Amino acid sequence: MLSSQDVQAYLHRIGIDAPAGVGIDALTRLQLAHLQAVPFENLAIFAGRSVTTDNRWTFSKVVDQARGGWCFELNGAFAQLLEALGFTVQRLAAAVLLGGPNKIVDHLVLEVVLDQPYLVEVGFGDNAPIVPLPLQAAGPIETRCGTFEFLNSPQGTTLAQIVDGVPEARYRFKRVNHDPIDFEPASIRLQEDPALHWSTSPFATRLIDDRGSRLTLTRDGLKTTRHGQVEDRPVDPHEWNDVLFEHFGIVEQVPPEALERRPD
Repeated sequence: MLSSQDVQAYLHRIGIDAPAGVGIDALTRLQLAHLQAVPFENLAIFAGRSVTTDNRWTFSKVVDQARGGWCFELNGAFAQLLEALGFTVQRLAAAVLLGGPNKIVDHLVLEVVLDQPYLVEVGFGDNAPIVPLPLQAAGPIETRCGTFEFLNSPQGTTLAQIVDGVPEARYRFKRVNHDPIDFEPASIRLQEDPALHWSTSPFATRLIDDRGSRLTLTRDGLKTTRHGQVEDRPVDPHEWNDVLFEHFGIVEQVPPEALERRPD
């Protein structure tokens, strides 16, 4: 459990004061603040440095090092903050479905129980809700960043986003609580696969407002998505680290030759 000093440091990291009480408004405010302040990024993995799912690691990386990370780090750290603030949290194992059928656990997402259970996500980047979603809702759920729906099957619950009237699967999960260490095999496997984008393509992305607008930096440049409009700005490899710090607050020295080298 985080100490009171840890909690204050975490709240300072995401730029808000402690919420009054434990409820949906407080949870929504915390989630939005986290998504805007803490980037979803893979730069440590791209640089070949190992990361872990340990609670001490995830808190230190997000708060002490002022970095971002991937789902195991971001949702892992956020779970600790929520628990310290009095929320009841479960860590759910999910299989990402963006690339098609998948039964292998490769994602950590949170269930937070208030008057009813809610899905809470701060570690998926694009194509994910930015506010808590009621897990017991039947049918489409309208949010400030799109429409989502939970589809139930014997294999688990699938989070889908409605795109042009058609549900597109994001990931499937079972509502079973796990310990942080349970995700370590998935973390190791994803880090050690040289063909995956975690190791081949550097990126950082975060929200820039509470309506779903997003800023994304890749090897090709800086993309701003706002109200359905996309603005692309090329970034010279020699300026990439400066842009990373300016827009994401991350101090990292990605060599220009690493940005110019394209994955096979």
